[in-house]
Amino acid sequence: MPLHSIKVARLLIAGLFISFGTQAQKMEVGGGLGGMLYKGDVSPSLNPRFYRPAGNVFFRYNATRSFSVRAGFAIGSFQGEDRVSKDPFRQARDFSFRTNLNEVTADVEYNFRNYKLTPKEKNWTPYMFGGVGICNFNNSVIKARGMIAFPLGIGVKYEVKRPWSVGVEFGTRFTNNDYLDGLGDRTFGVTTSKLGQGDPGLNDSYTYTAITISYTFYKIICP
Repeated sequence: MPLHSIKVARLLIAGLFISFGTQAQKMEVGGGLGGMLYKGDVSPSLNPRFYRPAGNVFFRYNATRSFSVRAGFAIGSFQGEDRVSKDPFRQARDFSFRTNLNEVTADVEYNFRNYKLTPKEKNWTPYMFGGVGICNFNNSVIKARGMIAFPLGIGVKYEVKRPWSVGVEFGTRFTNNDYLDGLGDRTFGVTTSKLGQGDPGLNDSYTYTAITISYTFYKIICP
């Protein structure tokens, strides 16, 4: 092979490795620990006493300084009890539940500060995110698969020591489902009384709050 061709081939290979390394710098994997809270017929507002543990793992691709895309999997549970309510109707119903749930989500993050993937930058930024998810859940009344949820939330991430970052995140999953607590427009055998029915005009939602840790693949492979 002519010397010129060998040099061109080496340059092409080097370019491919550098390109791969540059893309790798945009890739991030991580996980988090936190908890879930429910909002619906049994608990119309978020009640910290019902906070239940949850965890997640995720893959993030930092497409630009301002935007990232993320895919994640989370598992957890939430609960509610009528007896702690001050509403006489809910006290008379005296319904309680615990729901186990897992979800797969995909969302887009917007960084409020430039998140620069360069060696001398100390990165941190607040961000907001929104996307779509698919959930499976079960409680003592009903089991359901393939429920659609729409995550929306905020967070902050800080690169403590390259390539490690930590963060805090709060997000709500809005659903078109009224049975996360087992109560809806049908009773499913909870009781024959209308007390066992939920408000058909109020869909259930749940929140996930977590402390996260992640690893960014900064290493560039040199041929």
